[in-house]
Amino acid sequence: MGQIEREARVLFKQVVITRAWIADHGGVFIEKKPGMKPSPYLSENQTIETGGKKYLLKTPAMVTKELSRYSEEQGLYWFHITSIKLTNPENAPDDFERSAIALFERRDAHELFSVEKVNEKPFLRYIAPLYVEEGCLKCHSHQGYRIGDIRGAISITLPIEHTWQEIARSKRDMALAGFLTIFAMAGVLFFMMRHLVLSPMQSMKKSIHDFSSGRYSRGDVLRTGDEFEELSRTFSDMAATIHEYHDSLNDKILAATRDIAETNEKLLEANRLLHEANQRKSDFVARASHELRTPLTSIKGAMDYIAIRMKASSGAPAASPSSVDDLMVFFELIRKNSDRLIRMVNDMLDIERIEIGASELRFCETDLSGLMDEVIAYFSLDAESRGIRLELASVGPIPVCADEDRMRQVLINLFSNAMKFSPDNARIAVRVVRDETSLRVSVCDEGPGIPESERGRIFERFYRIGEKEGSGLGLAVCKSIIEAHGGKIWASANTPAGACITFTLPRKQVYCKIDEL
Repeated sequence: MGQIEREARVLFKQVVITRAWIADHGGVFIEKKPGMKPSPYLSENQTIETGGKKYLLKTPAMVTKELSRYSEEQGLYWFHITSIKLTNPENAPDDFERSAIALFERRDAHELFSVEKVNEKPFLRYIAPLYVEEGCLKCHSHQGYRIGDIRGAISITLPIEHTWQEIARSKRDMALAGFLTIFAMAGVLFFMMRHLVLSPMQSMKKSIHDFSSGRYSRGDVLRTGDEFEELSRTFSDMAATIHEYHDSLNDKILAATRDIAETNEKLLEANRLLHEANQRKSDFVARASHELRTPLTSIKGAMDYIAIRMKASSGAPAASPSSVDDLMVFFELIRKNSDRLIRMVNDMLDIERIEIGASELRFCETDLSGLMDEVIAYFSLDAESRGIRLELASVGPIPVCADEDRMRQVLINLFSNAMKFSPDNARIAVRVVRDETSLRVSVCDEGPGIPESERGRIFERFYRIGEKEGSGLGLAVCKSIIEAHGGKIWASANTPAGACITFTLPRKQVYCKIDEL
C-alpha cells in the first residue's frame, strides 16, 4: 500500500510538471481533426497557418483531462482536475474532492488518501492541491487569484484489486507460518516443562502429601542438581524443625488448656455475680415502683378529698373566708406538687425499665399518622385558646412497626414541650419524611429556640432550659423510647425562629411485617 501511495504521488507530480510546462508556453496547439471543436472558454481558441491548416489551442486543464481519458481507457489509472470556483462544469468536484479542497484551503492537510469501492472493486484515491503560479494568471487573473493561492486540486484514482489480493495472500501465509511456529515452540516448551519442572513438582507434591500424612522422612531429597534439589533439602529441614516444634507445642497446649479451664471457671463465677447484681437492680426498680407510687397516690387522694371538703364547708360561719382561701391555695399547691412528683417518679421508672430491658415493648403495625391526629386533637383545645395553629401536612397512612402506647407517649411529650415554649398566635408544624428504610418526624415550634451549646444536653435527666414548669424528664423518656425502637432523636434550630425536635424510626422490624410501605 505504501508503494501504491508513492506511485500516486509520482503521477501527481508528473501531471503537475506537464501542466506547468504547458502553462509556461502559453498552451499548446494541436491540429484540428474531424469532430474536434474549439474551447468555448477561450477567446483565441484556434489559429490557421498559411497553408490553411487549423490548430486548436489546448490549456493545461484540457490536456490534463485528455491524458486522464487516455489512461482510463487503457485501464491503468485516471485523474481529475477540480476546483470550487469552476470555469468548466465538467470539473465539478465529488464529495471526496470537495471535502479535501476545504481542508487544503484551511491549511489542515497537504494531501489525502482514501480507499473506495466502485462496482465491488477497490480503488485508491489520492488528492493534492494545485497552487496558483505565474503562468496560471494568464487565464485566471480575473477570478482574483494571487500567486500561492489554492486554485483547486487533482485527484488520482488507481485500481488496487491486485494489491489487495497480494495482501490477503501474504496474511494467509504469515498466519500459517505463525501457527506452525507457535505449535513447534509449544511442543518444545511442553517437553522442557515436563522434564525440568513438572516431574520435580510431582515429587515435591508427593513429599508434601506424605508430610501432611505423617509418613515423611528427612532423607527424601530430590537429586536434580538445580533449584528443586535446594528447595527439597530446605523442605526436609523445615519438616524436621516442625516435628520438634510440634512436640514442644503439645506440652504448651496442655498447660494452656489447664489455664483456660481455670479462667473459664472464674468467668462463670463473675457472670453469676453479674446476673445476681442485675437481678437485684431489677428487684430494686420493681420495689421502688411499688413503694413510691403507693404513698404518693394516697397523698394525692387525701389532698383531693380535703380540698373537696374544704370547698364544701367554705360557706360555714365557723370558718372565716380568708382562712379558707389560704387553706385552699395551700392544698391546691400540695395537689399540684403531688401530681408533679408522681409524674416524675413514673418517668424515672419508665426510663430505668426501658434502659435495662425490664419494660417489654409491644411491637405491632401502627399508623403513626393516626397517632399524630389523636395527639393533635388532644392539644387542640389548649392550642385554640392561645391562638396556636397545629399543622400536619396530609401524608396519608404512615405504617411503622412500633409500640403504639410508647410512641403516643413520645408525641405527647414533644407536643407538650412545643406548646410550653410557643408564644400565643404561633404555629407548631409536624414534618414527615419517608424513604425505603426509615421514617423521620420533626416537631417544630416558633418559641425562643434552643441555644446550640445546650442542644446536646436537653435529653439528660432533670435538665431544663429557662424557668418553664416541668420535671426535665420528658425528653429523656423520649430518648429512651426512640433508642429502644432502634432510632435516633436530636434537636436542631428552626427557621427563622424556634426549635425542632426530630426523631427517626426504622420502618421495618423483625417483630412485625409491614406489607405496604
